[in-house]
Amino acid sequence: MIAKSPVSSEKLTAEPLYRRVRTRLVERLIQGDWKPGAMLPSEFAIADQLGVSQGTVRKALDEMTVEGILERRQGKGTFVAQAEDTAILFRFYRLTRDIGDGTAEQTFPRSHYLSHIKTTASQEERDVFQIPSGRHFQVWRFERVRYEADEPILWERLVLPSQRFPKLDTVLPLPNNVYRFYADTFGLMVKNVHEKLRAVAASAIVSDHLNLPPNSPVLEIDRRAIALDDDTIEWRVSHCRSDTMHYRNEL
Repeated sequence: MIAKSPVSSEKLTAEPLYRRVRTRLVERLIQGDWKPGAMLPSEFAIADQLGVSQGTVRKALDEMTVEGILERRQGKGTFVAQAEDTAILFRFYRLTRDIGDGTAEQTFPRSHYLSHIKTTASQEERDVFQIPSGRHFQVWRFERVRYEADEPILWERLVLPSQRFPKLDTVLPLPNNVYRFYADTFGLMVKNVHEKLRAVAASAIVSDHLNLPPNSPVLEIDRRAIALDDDTIEWRVSHCRSDTMHYRNEL
């Protein structure tokens, strides 16, 4: 049950009341009041606790549902989203295999876990996670290769801020679907990702892991995963072979 905390509408603000209700509910998710898969109180109960109308609450819940944070189940109620593995993979995985006739086929990659280390963050990592200079900051670094069938298609390095993933070393190795893992194990829901793509020449380590000639053209994908509190919780740099794969997006 959420604590009694009226949302005052006495002062006019640029943000509509339902958006302030949404912010309050997101804060509850961040605090761990409702875990992935948990059912929320009824709209009436939330409205009573926050001191707003049921219609205002419904509008906030509708927006959170569209964003993928919540899901409505007919006749049951509103639940914190707990996406199935296939759904969450297709939501964030955009690589597609060329099959030689002008068409493409998307399948799920499997992961081969290579290594991990906990270490002091580099300046670039501090910049990504917006850490002030002078503050001690540690990160986890992971490396893995992803395969389709028996072909290595992707080498990637993942960097995670250690304070957001306490005792991570007790639940390793990372599974194939890390976003589901972040939510289930640490209560960290990824709401969106920011990506930058560019063509680069494969480094020695990338060429070795992807079975490519040195300096082969590959696609570099720089991805930042953003949590509900708008913090970056994962920095991932992937290198994908471009001879058999391409990046697919629908706008």
